[in-house]
Amino acid sequence: MSYIVFDLEWNQSSTGTDAVEHLPFEIIEIGAVKCNSRMEQIGQFHELIKPQVYQEMHRVTSQLLGLDMKELESCGTFREVMERFLTWCRSNGEVAVEDPTAQKEPAGKVAVGSACNQDRISACDQDKIIFCTWGTQDLTELQRNMKYYGMEPLAGGPIPFFDVQKLFSIAYEDRKTRRALEFAVDFLHIDKDIPFHRAYSDAYYTAKVLARCSAPKILENISYDVYTPPVKREHEVKVQFDTYVKYISRQFADREEAFRDKEVVSSKCYLCHRNLRKKIKWFTNNGKHYYCVAYCEQHGYLKGKIRVRKTDDDMTYIVKTTKLITEKEAEAIAQRKEHGKEVRRRHRAAAREAKRAQEQRNKEV
Repeated sequence: MSYIVFDLEWNQSSTGTDAVEHLPFEIIEIGAVKCNSRMEQIGQFHELIKPQVYQEMHRVTSQLLGLDMKELESCGTFREVMERFLTWCRSNGEVAVEDPTAQKEPAGKVAVGSACNQDRISACDQDKIIFCTWGTQDLTELQRNMKYYGMEPLAGGPIPFFDVQKLFSIAYEDRKTRRALEFAVDFLHIDKDIPFHRAYSDAYYTAKVLARCSAPKILENISYDVYTPPVKREHEVKVQFDTYVKYISRQFADREEAFRDKEVVSSKCYLCHRNLRKKIKWFTNNGKHYYCVAYCEQHGYLKGKIRVRKTDDDMTYIVKTTKLITEKEAEAIAQRKEHGKEVRRRHRAAAREAKRAQEQRNKEV
């Protein structure tokens, strides 16, 4: 097993008004560290990338990275650099710090599949890799850039990976708080021997933090990148963690089709696997997050939460989590549902009143 800890830097529209559809962030730098099964750093990768979409550097990006467009003009294109990066991911860990001004022959494609395409990384073979990032955005944006340039996808469905930011919170805090990378480095008293806010340095520090969060119990908390959701029911993700269970559905044409699916709307106790009747049926106050409460005679109240997601191709998929909660938490969800009903009632009443007032004005005219 190899761990590819990587970080990206990207540019975007300098005005915010001319963003390219399906490519809001154009990657201009890839930095990575390869670790072995003992979390020892055994290789490194770094390349700058010549922009092909946004020809003006965003002011904040320039200030943060200390880069300008002239420094990137002689670099490889995204596709060239990405192919070298994938080759390096599969290599034996040799140093691969590239000189962006040197002439290079593009390498052949290497298909790096999902880390294991299984619910648990323990199912992976020793020659597999698993990606690791600080936060959840980098792996998504990497795949979005690959798709924009017509490259083969990393996987045909969700990719299991380690969100080191989350692992740090699980290992040292409350599981919910999300800290900046530098905070974690300071908290763990890791030497700050290179500057932050460049792709390689942030990957380097993320690998250092990962090594401190690598207890087997912590590494059970795998994350899933869902840039490419499952296509078929048999590829849907169902995984149980210590305190909750996660389900990632296949793609549906729209929200209505998704909510007609029994698996999507079901409530099941993940400890005894019984189908449960709902105390509070699915409801939403914002159209994006749906909640329900069910009750298990053996284990108590369970909260279901559904997040409705869209793909770049305008398909819909569902991410559902189920976890045990207290009776007090169940009561709070019931109050939230009633509050949403009251808000909608007031809005409907205000709309009716506005309509009557407009009709009266029209009569007077």
